[in-house]
Amino acid sequence: MKNFLKKAFIALFITTIVSCSDDDDTTFIPDTMTITDFVTANAEYSLLLEALQKTNLDVTLNGNGTFTVFAPNNDAFTAFLGTATIDDVPTETLNQLLLNHVLGSTVTSGELSTGYVSTLAEEPSTASNISMFINTADSAVLINGDASVTTPDIMTDNGVIHAVDRVIPLPTMLTFVAVDSDLSSLATVATTTTGFDTDFAAVLSGIDSNLTLLAPDNAAFTALGDISGVAVTALEQILLNHVIAGINVSSTLSTSYNNTLATYADTDNNLSIYINVDTGVSFNGMSDVTEADIVASNGVIHKVGAVVTLPTVVTFATADANFSTLVAALTTLTPSTDFVDILSTMNGTDPAPFTVFAPTNDAFMLIEPLPTDENVIAGILQHHVIGMANVRSTDLTTGTVTTLNGDVTIDAAAPSVTGGSNMSASNIIVVDVQAGNGVIHAIDQVLLPTTR
Repeated sequence: MKNFLKKAFIALFITTIVSCSDDDDTTFIPDTMTITDFVTANAEYSLLLEALQKTNLDVTLNGNGTFTVFAPNNDAFTAFLGTATIDDVPTETLNQLLLNHVLGSTVTSGELSTGYVSTLAEEPSTASNISMFINTADSAVLINGDASVTTPDIMTDNGVIHAVDRVIPLPTMLTFVAVDSDLSSLATVATTTTGFDTDFAAVLSGIDSNLTLLAPDNAAFTALGDISGVAVTALEQILLNHVIAGINVSSTLSTSYNNTLATYADTDNNLSIYINVDTGVSFNGMSDVTEADIVASNGVIHKVGAVVTLPTVVTFATADANFSTLVAALTTLTPSTDFVDILSTMNGTDPAPFTVFAPTNDAFMLIEPLPTDENVIAGILQHHVIGMANVRSTDLTTGTVTTLNGDVTIDAAAPSVTGGSNMSASNIIVVDVQAGNGVIHAIDQVLLPTTR
């Protein structure tokens, strides 16, 4: 009887305030009325109430807190369910679907702006909150490009309700690429270019994709210039160079190498990507994250300010601070030889591809002071490069190989490499940094040729 009287009072009160507030977009209800109370009292939301009760979220939204709920009415649920019922939806699936309509703070319509917010739904592998894209253009509020707010600002004592005309499905990466106008160039290139072997729309929408997408914004594509003359196969690899396997939210990134889905010369060898988190997050020293952690149900998007073009061995040498002394030797210490141009040679064009045994800064410290004769430095640098070969760690074999300046000796078991006049072997401490025109193996000693 007490519950009946409470519901009757609520229904009467709602009828009264609606009839008295035709000139006011904000609906105020008693301070003792929660979000659950409102849904319970309004027959138009009976399916939402049924869903809340099945997942026990009615208890959550009846308690203390500050919530924003985008509330689908019965018509919205009926359109979403089709011939199914609330009972047909698994409880955990329904729970995450409903949480995708809830923000953890009170946000009125006047506080909504175009951009991303985090819902209470979670991406399962990282437990990161799934994002929602709100578009407030044209004096309307559109959620994930699909659901519109029909009645805003129904204020309760534990938050605010915005009525919406559709159930909001859990978004995929494709959802955000498609609805975020700042990513329209990426969407066009990825989904409308003919001739790709990769179905990028399927990849970005796949339920189990579990990927990290580095999404260049429109300004990044503008800065790249005219791509109409780029071969379709090369363009496809550039796009794949923006996708990393696994869901890597920004808090899990570290300064290190990872692999993209781009591959080397029609092989199964994925190209490497150098991630630097010392100041912000950058990729290959050329593209900074401008907006991190746009979390979808099947992956995460980081917006980047530049297109991450296919790397050369020079890309990694210049991006990785551990090779700064090597870079100085290749440039300022050897001005008569354009090593940067040589090592940027397109794959398959003599002398590319390269296998580079790259000494770290610590390796160079072992021979300080560095020789001052440019010819000597050039000879040492050439002693670290095998031309016309992309020799990965699994392909290393024990024996002698010829570099651009003399022979070195490989011990595949160690693994290590010994220069022509070194007394001890240099350990290979990082293997298979794969570029588009060769591969780098980092070593802990400088290789010295027999004749310097």
